[in-house]
Amino acid sequence: MRLLYLAAVYLAAPLVSAMLALRGVRDRSYWRNFGERFGLGPPAARSPIWVHAVSVGEVQAATALILALRQRYPETPVLVTTFTPTGAARARASLRDAAEVRFLPFDLPGSVRRFLDRARPQLAVIIETELWPNLYRQCRIRRIPLVIASARLSRRSIDRYRLLGALFRETVGRGVVIAAQAEADAERFRALGAAADSTHITGNLKFDFTLPADISDGGKRLREHYAPGRAVWVAGSTHGGGEEEAVLAAHRRVSAVRSGALLVLAPRHPNRFDEVAGWLERQGVAFTRRSQSSAADARQGSSVLLLDTLGELLYFYAAADVAFVGGSLAPIGGHNLLEPASLGLPVLTGPHNSNGEDVVRLLLDCGAAKIVRSGAQLGSQVAELLADPGLRTEMGNRGRVAVERNRGALEKLLRLIDPLLEDGEAQRRSVYSAPQ
Repeated sequence: MRLLYLAAVYLAAPLVSAMLALRGVRDRSYWRNFGERFGLGPPAARSPIWVHAVSVGEVQAATALILALRQRYPETPVLVTTFTPTGAARARASLRDAAEVRFLPFDLPGSVRRFLDRARPQLAVIIETELWPNLYRQCRIRRIPLVIASARLSRRSIDRYRLLGALFRETVGRGVVIAAQAEADAERFRALGAAADSTHITGNLKFDFTLPADISDGGKRLREHYAPGRAVWVAGSTHGGGEEEAVLAAHRRVSAVRSGALLVLAPRHPNRFDEVAGWLERQGVAFTRRSQSSAADARQGSSVLLLDTLGELLYFYAAADVAFVGGSLAPIGGHNLLEPASLGLPVLTGPHNSNGEDVVRLLLDCGAAKIVRSGAQLGSQVAELLADPGLRTEMGNRGRVAVERNRGALEKLLRLIDPLLEDGEAQRRSVYSAPQ
């Protein structure tokens, strides 16, 4: 089975490299530091704690953990790896000097060895579910403790992993600590081969984020600048494939009953900003771009503000009355509902939420969120919420309470990590006592 997997990754690596290179024609960030994808990069001066967060959502979940680790172990550097340029950009913006940021290498034996030779991590923390057999095997051989934090495994995913049988039983077996989001996730990891005594339920790290201290004032300033006296709703992390078309159709319905309402449209991927701007022009929409417009521009008849900057979506949620979270009307799997919920906004989402089923279920059950299945339903729900301040407040309060009640995963995770760091090499020998 290992030989089949090696053949597959050697065949896939050129194809993935070509895909990333082609994307770089439109977005040069895909070309930057490309050698890191093959394990190249400067050697670490000191052995870091290594945290892998594949993209933006995982980086957001990891931020509180990374900052806590830096506070707990100020002499130990942190290395963060991501796979996407947007994830790397978010990590650099969120963490600044708190961590070095690189790309994760492809799961090729040589690339993995080069990466670990240069990085020399003393601990690996993988956020959510990134199961790479060659990478995990090298960590085991080198006695690098590995923790899968906020681990989740969907029913669909476990069926895929089971096809490779013993390979993934070995991957999550010896020496891997599982910090699962929920009992169902823990049970699936055990079924895949994780050791029962190394599998723990710690909760979802995404609940443990900290809102910026200036979030309320920042939201008020944006509201005053762009929409004084107007209703505002945000469509965050949107995708193509019909989703943005549905959002625009919804906004036309909203505008028909709520004159002057402003839609803040925030595409998920920066390389689509120009594409979406061109599409809005072709649709004849009066819009302004956040990166290019002044407040006066937005007040002079624009019904859509295209949020084409990084790191500002949270502040625009704080400026809004209602939030729709994208990647959910298109079959993408959904994005982070917790940020708008924590700000006291009523949350709308589509039916495709496989990336965060437990969060969606929680917010639906407590009455903080609603599912919409089309642009027409989205428009009707936004219009209803904008017309009913009491309902908005009730849903928003329920969401804020739900987020607060589910915090605590970070502290439970740190209790698993601390012994691996504090006991040093002796702890590693204990964890990796099984024969190689």
